[in-house]
Amino acid sequence: MAGSGKTTPSGLACNKPRATGFLFTDADAEHDPGSVARALQIAQEREAALVSFSPEQITEEWYEKVLIPYVYLRLAKFFSYDAVNDPKSKAAAANGQFLMIRRDAYHAIGGHAAVAGEVLEDVAIAMRVKAAGHRIWFDSGKGIVRVRMYRSFDAMWQGWKKNLYRLIGGTPWAVIRELESNLPWIPFLLIVLGLKYPFLIFLGVLFLIARQTSYGLDLARNQYPFSFIFYYVPAVALYVAVLWASYRSHVKGRIVWKGREYAIGGPESVKIIAPLWFSLRAKSSFRLRTVTTIRIFRRRKIAAFLGSATILTVTATITRCK
Repeated sequence: MAGSGKTTPSGLACNKPRATGFLFTDADAEHDPGSVARALQIAQEREAALVSFSPEQITEEWYEKVLIPYVYLRLAKFFSYDAVNDPKSKAAAANGQFLMIRRDAYHAIGGHAAVAGEVLEDVAIAMRVKAAGHRIWFDSGKGIVRVRMYRSFDAMWQGWKKNLYRLIGGTPWAVIRELESNLPWIPFLLIVLGLKYPFLIFLGVLFLIARQTSYGLDLARNQYPFSFIFYYVPAVALYVAVLWASYRSHVKGRIVWKGREYAIGGPESVKIIAPLWFSLRAKSSFRLRTVTTIRIFRRRKIAAFLGSATILTVTATITRCK
């Protein structure tokens, strides 16, 4: 069944009669002993149909240390563990690098086939599970699972370019808010004005150090090395650059992943706002071309099938896109 995408092994495996649940994880994820037992324990204690961990990030190269912690700290503000785990909140999130789901809930939402056209299929699954009335549990994977997401700068850039726009909200206004809140406008303005009024340079530097210190405290709270504080300025620059690139790709309806270009369907806000914007500028009607959404999948997955006494692990090499 080559070419049918990631849902092929999921669909085959999920028909296993003894499986009471499924664990989806990346092939390069490093699981600590007892990771599955810990997830099962949480599922039982929290009565959760879905348990997911955000893996501990392995960062070796300078560019990983610059961008990855910064991105995850920003995402923590959008996907608060408390909000996601609150059954009264509509917030939902999951990480496909460790996603355990009960069999009945998985089939009830239509499995991976139901989210085949989503760029962020893990988040889409979590949203469907929660919307169906099931509890979900999302937490840090520190001491449970770790992963090195990218092994080159280009892979890291393309990965976040593909996902970041959708993760921060998927609207132009969300991008504007992120740019406004992340760029240190006041320190830079003071430093520029300091070219004429030198004492303002000192004030601008103080403001910049204050923002950098705040970043360091966020790093420590989220269990990242405090030494990453020295990457603050390049982290902001790289984050803003990849966010803008992600926005541009999604507005155009084209993304590049693994050396290939794919068409994607833009969020509804883009489909509405973009035609309006261009029509106002051109003072003429403009129809935004609808692009066909195709399935985009991130990595090879390993599906681990949890039986009453046996864990069946099926490893499959999955064709990324048809």
